[in-house]
Formats: sequence, structure tokens, C-alpha cells
Amino acid sequence: MVEAKENDAYEEELLDYEEEEDKAQDSVAAKGAGEATKKGYVGIHSSGFRDFLLKPELLRAIVDSGFEHPSEVQHECIPQAILGMDVICQAKSGMGKTAVFVLSTLQQIEPVAGQVAALVLCHTRELAYQICHEFERFSTYLPDIKVAVFYGGVNIKTHKDLLKNECPHIVVGTPGRILALARDKDLSLKNVRHFILDECDKMLESLDMRRDVQEIFKMTPHDKQVMMFSATLSKEIRPVCKRFMQDPMEIYVDDEAKLTLHGLVQHYIKLSELEKNRKLNDLLDALDFNQVVIFVKSVSRAAELNKLLVECNFPSICIHSGMSQEERLTRYKGFKEGHKRILVATDLVGRGIDIERVNIVINYDMPDSADTYLHRVGRAGRFGTKGLAITFVSSASDSDVLNQVQERFEVDIKELPEQIDTSTYYLLILCMVYYEIMSIVAQESFSVVNYGAVVDGETDDAKTFDKAWSDTCNSASGVPTMIVPESKTFLVGQLAFKGPYKVNNVNVKIYGSIIAPNTPSAWKGIDSSQWLTFDGISGLNVSGPGVIDGRGSSWWNQSCRDHPKLSVH
Repeated sequence: MVEAKENDAYEEELLDYEEEEDKAQDSVAAKGAGEATKKGYVGIHSSGFRDFLLKPELLRAIVDSGFEHPSEVQHECIPQAILGMDVICQAKSGMGKTAVFVLSTLQQIEPVAGQVAALVLCHTRELAYQICHEFERFSTYLPDIKVAVFYGGVNIKTHKDLLKNECPHIVVGTPGRILALARDKDLSLKNVRHFILDECDKMLESLDMRRDVQEIFKMTPHDKQVMMFSATLSKEIRPVCKRFMQDPMEIYVDDEAKLTLHGLVQHYIKLSELEKNRKLNDLLDALDFNQVVIFVKSVSRAAELNKLLVECNFPSICIHSGMSQEERLTRYKGFKEGHKRILVATDLVGRGIDIERVNIVINYDMPDSADTYLHRVGRAGRFGTKGLAITFVSSASDSDVLNQVQERFEVDIKELPEQIDTSTYYLLILCMVYYEIMSIVAQESFSVVNYGAVVDGETDDAKTFDKAWSDTCNSASGVPTMIVPESKTFLVGQLAFKGPYKVNNVNVKIYGSIIAPNTPSAWKGIDSSQWLTFDGISGLNVSGPGVIDGRGSSWWNQSCRDHPKLSVH
């Protein structure tokens, strides 16, 4: 994914502005509430998501996701956001800000065919993909709502065709690509009712991206809801945010001085540059971790360190801005799904990216600022769980940044002791084990590759699809899901999706491609008029970014709902 102007805006330094800014106003906890009330971190209330009077379909998806109680920021924001109020929200990493605008948007939206009702802008392709995934997750039981993500690095014709043939109701994207589509009249924003900026400070402090956001904003109706979110929101940028809004509710959960993460154990290690590799090796051998993210300061260092770790037989992978967008996204999703336990990265994944199994962050290279430190260590200890952050200090400038972090966030970061209590950071692993078990109970998954699919685009894999579909239909718990994995092309000679099944709903998640036989000999013995059949599949939900016979999942999902029996040839 590529953001505005096809540049890596997330690596740019923040720009200064000569234009006159309004003086920052004191934050308030809610509209008309007077002085802000400082909030604690997790804030687990006796109330639950049901108290927000959300749609039953949303509540069901929330339960499927394993959530029971809203976080502090969700408790503060959602009741007002679902009423259509403009919202500015600053809250620490991992507090569930994304769920605020996802749930409030899905609660309010009334889908109209061919009209975009909600627009979400963010500054990186990875974050755009993640937000789109969250919309898809919480809209599982709202099949009439279509979501799509748009970013640079993909042939723009693909996006134009999608908008023409399967116009989504919710659009997520980076400013550069969204603006290009809007300027070309392929993306109409005249019906947008919800305008959202995630990591808003990053977009509004970057001059080029800010101009793009302003131009996009002017293409939307005056009467709409505007919501902005970030983990770091300076008093200088708050007035800029409010220029896009009408009398917004401002929520700043914990003041700037206390933005460090609750439950996160933080230590430093003083050492020379030459000692870093040996110390890192020792740490990875000694620490108990589920997944760990190691941050470095440059693309070349990321590649070299990852190579070294792999040579030492560590399950490592790296992500940096020097890779193609496709490679970065593939690696990101692979790490998020647990295929590797160690990720070496630049600050590309330092903001907004949510990988819930990570319980340790190591700053192999010191970040360049206190803000960057906050976003990096926020990858561990997500949503109030425990985590560990270790920072290597190898120069005077490193010590200066460490002192800035301690002063600004009012935290005492101590040197790493020889022995560290595992219980201070290992709770997250136990939580994740429970989460994985509950996820399996809530949603059984059946991937066609686990049934012996050849996946070469030439061999008929129909029998493996039949087996996976049969097990999906016979599953009696949760929402059974048949998965067609990404980056793979499956040729099927003849395939029938037929009911009934033992539960009310089943999912088919399409990440890869399904194609028909492409030679006369391959069609031998196959009734071409019955190549693909959907029969008796009430309650089937087809979704995902992949394609069947060149058509996206939204087209198939709608066609299955329009026709009780559908045959494609």
C-alpha cells in the first residue's frame, strides 16, 4: 500500500507551518463538561457493550471477537459517536480507538447501493489494510454492508473497476490514492456521512498529506460526522483538527505527561554498538515471548539484522520501506497470523499497527524522539495486557532521548536486571492462549490447503474444496469458515456449494483466486453450465479481497442472496 504522493510519508520528518494557528484550547472530557477529568488506563466498567444499545449483529460480532467490556476510551467515546457527534480522541496505544469509529460507523450506516457513506483516511497502506479488516470483522453479520480499501502501488484501473462494478459503502484508504480516484470522478464523495482520520496528527502535520486531506474533505458534504484519533496529539495540532469539525467532543484519555503504557515493563541496557548482536542473541534465548518486534533505524540495518537472526536459526522476518507494497503486506499478514515469532522492522510498523500476540519490543536502535518511542513500545502490552520494552543505549545521543522519554512521560526506566520476573510481562501470552482457544470455539476455520490442494493453477482442486466445504457445513459450533488462502490460485473443474448446514450462518473467506478450466481438454467430462453452483445456501456470507472467476467476493455474496439457486458457467 502507498500513501499520498506515492511517498513514504511515515518516514518524513514533521514539517513546520508558517500559517497562523489558533491557540490550543484546554482539553475537556466531554462536550460542555468543563475541565477534563483525567482517566485511568483500562477503566473496566461494570457496563458492557450491550449498554451502548448497539445493533444485535454488532453485539454478536463483538462476542465472536472475544470482547466483554469496553475500554476507557470506548466507554467515553462510543455513546456520543453513535449519536453522530464530531469527536477528537487522543488515547494511548492499544486502548481500542479503532473499534470506536468502526462500531459507531457500522451502528449508524444505512447502506444505499452505489453510494459511499463513510470514508476513513490513514497514512500507511498497512494501517489501511488493518482498518479494513476490522470493518470486515465487525460487519460479519451485516452482509449488506460492503467495505473496500484503496492505496497506491496497485494498478489504479483495478480500483476504478471495483468502484464501477461493486461500489462499497465504506471506503478505507490513503490520501494520495483516494484523491486520485476522486479527481478522476471514479469515487463519488457527495454522499459521505462519516469522515474519519486515524493517526490524524501524522496526516495533518505532513504538509503534502494535509493538502490532500483538505481537498478530499471539500469534496464531501458539509453536514457529516467527523472523527479524528491518535495516540499523540499535541496542543498545537488540536486547533488544526477542530477546523474540520463543528463543536466536537474532545476526549483526551490521560494527559500527555502520562501517555506511557499501563502494564508495560520498561528497561534499558547500556552497551557499545559492537555488543548489540551478542546481547540481542542472549535476550532472545533467555526471554519467554510469544512474538517480539525489534526496531532498527534504517532499511539496511533491518535487512542485515534479520539475515543474522535467520542464520542463527531464529524464526525471524523483516519489514521495511524498501520492499514492494505486496511483499510488505504479505509479510505483515504472515507475522500477524503467527507464522513467524520475530519481526525486525523500521518505524514503518511503529504507529497504529496492531499485532495482538506481541508481548516484547526491543529498541535495537534508539528512536529519534519521545513520540516515536511511545509508538514503538505501544506494540507490546496491547489493550491493557502486560508487556516488556527493552531499549539499547549505546551513545550520548541515545541517553539524551532516554532522558526525554522519562521526563515527558514521568516514568522511571531502570537498567535491565540480570534476572527479570517473567510474570511481569508474560501474562499477555496466557491471555493470547485463551484468546486463541476462544477464537477456535467461536469460529472454526477450514482452509482448503489443509485438505491436500495442489494449488498450481493447473491441477483440478475441486475435491479438496468439496471436503473443506463438507466439514464447514457439518461444523456445529460458532460461525464455521472455509478459507481460500491469499497469494494462491486454485483451479476447480466443478464445484457445488450446497446446504444445509448445522448452524444458521457459515462464511467463505476468499483471499486468493478461484479459476475455471482454461483448455478444452480440461473441460472433458464436466458440465460447463454447472461449473459453479450455489444451492440452498441461506445464511452464507462470502467475503475477502480475493476473486472467483474474476469477480470480487461482494458480487458473489450479493448474487447468492438474490438467487436461492445460482449456477455459473
